[in-house]
Amino acid sequence: MKRLLGVTLAAVALIATASPARADDPHGGEVTAVSLRSAPGRADFVVNIRGAVDVQDFLLDSPARLVLDVKGAHLGATATLYDGVSRGGIRNVRYSQFRPDVVRIVLDLESAKPYKIDRTDGSIRVSFGAEKAFAAWTSLAAAPADDDLADAQPAPLARPAPAAAASRPEVLVATSRPQPVRSALDEPRITVTWDKASVADVVAGFASFSGRTIILGKDIKGEVTAEIKNQPWPQAFQAILATQGLTAQEMPGGIIRVDAPSVLAALDSLEPLETNVVRVNYANAGSLAKTVESILTKNRGRVVADTGSNALIVTDTKSRIGSIADFIRGLDVRTPQISIQAKIILVDRTDIEQLGVRYDLGSQNQFFNQLVQRTDPSTGKPFDKTVDVVNLGGNSLSAVGNASSTITGSALDLIFSTAIGGFSVTSFLSALERVDLSDVQAEPVISTLDNRQADILVGEETPVRIIDASSQGGTNGAPRATVQFKETGIRLTVTPHVTNNRQILMQLHTERSAVQILQQADLGYNFQKQSADNQLLVDDGETAVIGGLTVTQVTKTKTGIPLLSALPIVGKLFSFSSDTENRRDLVILVTPRIIDDGDAAR
Repeated sequence: MKRLLGVTLAAVALIATASPARADDPHGGEVTAVSLRSAPGRADFVVNIRGAVDVQDFLLDSPARLVLDVKGAHLGATATLYDGVSRGGIRNVRYSQFRPDVVRIVLDLESAKPYKIDRTDGSIRVSFGAEKAFAAWTSLAAAPADDDLADAQPAPLARPAPAAAASRPEVLVATSRPQPVRSALDEPRITVTWDKASVADVVAGFASFSGRTIILGKDIKGEVTAEIKNQPWPQAFQAILATQGLTAQEMPGGIIRVDAPSVLAALDSLEPLETNVVRVNYANAGSLAKTVESILTKNRGRVVADTGSNALIVTDTKSRIGSIADFIRGLDVRTPQISIQAKIILVDRTDIEQLGVRYDLGSQNQFFNQLVQRTDPSTGKPFDKTVDVVNLGGNSLSAVGNASSTITGSALDLIFSTAIGGFSVTSFLSALERVDLSDVQAEPVISTLDNRQADILVGEETPVRIIDASSQGGTNGAPRATVQFKETGIRLTVTPHVTNNRQILMQLHTERSAVQILQQADLGYNFQKQSADNQLLVDDGETAVIGGLTVTQVTKTKTGIPLLSALPIVGKLFSFSSDTENRRDLVILVTPRIIDDGDAAR
C-alpha cells in the first residue's frame, strides 16, 4: 500500500499577531528547517538555525511532550506537516511562530524520557535514547517510504498573513481544557494529497494537524485517494469521511468519535438518560416546548412544559442535556420594551347650501290647502292640510309650485303675498348655509414587548339588530331578532421589532370606520371603512406619518318647475337646490421609543 504522498499547509493560524522578524534583519535569528534522524542507539531531533538565538526547553505531561522555544528567531522555512509516523518514541512534530521573536517547537512523545541538548553554530540537537533505527524525516522534503515515490516533493507553502495570527496559539501546547468554539472558516486551512492511504493514517494526519483527539471506530478499513487544496480542515475532514460512509461526532470535552452513523446511533441509544428542569424567566414555557422538541435525540428525548412554574422538564442523554439547557437559555432572553405614542387626528367637515322658492295661487272658492291654510266659511275653522277645495262650477284657477320641497331648519324664510284680480298669490323663499366641523385629536400611548402586537382603538360600539325572517316567535308570530355590536372608529394595530442597529421595524394596520344610518328603516345601517397595511423602518424616537385616509363626498340636488327651473338667471326662482360637501381627513402619527434594551439594560 502506498503511504501518504504529501501534506502541506495552505495557511497556518498559529502565529503571533505581530509581524515576524524579516529575513534580512541582521539582528534576528532564523529557523531554516527541522529534521528527525536516526543514529546508533539514539534519535536526534535537529533544528537548523541561522544567526544568534537562545533556546529554552521544558517537559509537559498528560500527554508527554517536549517544548523548545527558540528565542530571537523567526520561522524562515516552509511549515511542512509531520507524516504521523512514530520515530524513536516521537509521535508528532509541531512548530510555528509563537511570538514575533519566538519559534515554538513541540515534540509529542510516547512517554516521558531523558534527553540531551547540544548547541552548535548552525543547529540545535536534541538526543533521545532509541532501540530501533528508523527512516529520517525533514521539513525540507518529506521522505516517502516507498521507492516509487522517492521523487515526490511536497507542495510549496505560502507564508500566512498576520491577520490569522494568534487565533489558536494554545494548540502548540495541548492541555485537557476544552478549546473555544470557533467557526469552520476560522480554522487552519490544509492542502493535502492522498494516494491509496488507509483511513487510519488519514484520521491520524488530521488529528496531528488539528491538535484534536480523534478516536477511530473498531474494524474500520478503506483507502483514500483524494486531493484537497486550501480548505479549512473541519470541512476537509467531513468531506473525506463522507466518501467512506463515515461521520464524526464531538463528545463533551472535545473528543471526536469517527464511525459509521448506525454505530454512533447505537452508542447513543446505550447512553443513560438524564432529566433536567430548566426554568424559563421571560418566554412562555409552552411556546418554547415545540422548538426544543426539534433538537432532542430522536425516539429518546422528550420535553414537557410545566405552566405552573413556567419551566421545561427535559429528558435526554447525559452528553446532550447540558447543551439543550444552554439552547433553552439562549431562547429565554429579555426582549426590549417599546413605547408607542400615536397621535390620531380626525377632521370631519360638512358644508351645506340650500335655496328654494315655493308658490301658492288660489281664490276664495278654489285652492290647494298645502302651503296657505284657508278657513271653512261654514264652520269658521281651518281646513285640514290634506283637504283640497276645488270649485268645479266657474272660471277659477289654483296652483302650487314646489309644494313638497322643504328646507329643514332654514336660516332664512321670506313670505310674499299679493292679490291679482280675484286671486291671491303667495310665495315662500327659504335659504340655508351651514358648516359642520368636527376636529378630533387622540394621543394614546401604549407599551409592548419586542415582536408583540399592540392594538389601539378610538371609536364606539354600535348595536345592530339582526332579524331572522325565517323564524317565528312571540305571541304575535313576529320573527326573532338578535342584537350584535359592531366596532367602529379609528384602529391602529402595530407589531414592533428592534433591529440590531437600534432601528424599529413596525408592521402597521390602520383602519377608519363609521356607521351611516340608511333612509330605509328596515335596512338598518351602512358601515363605511377605509384601511391600510404597511411596514415602516424608523429610528428610535423618529415620527412616522401615515396618510392617505381622506374621504371627500359631494352631493348636489336640484328640484323645480319644469322649463321654468331651467331658465338662465331666473331659473333659481322656480327651483329648490341643495349642495352638500362632506370631507373626512384622517392622519396618524406614530413615534416609537425603546424604553428598555432587554438584556443590554441589565
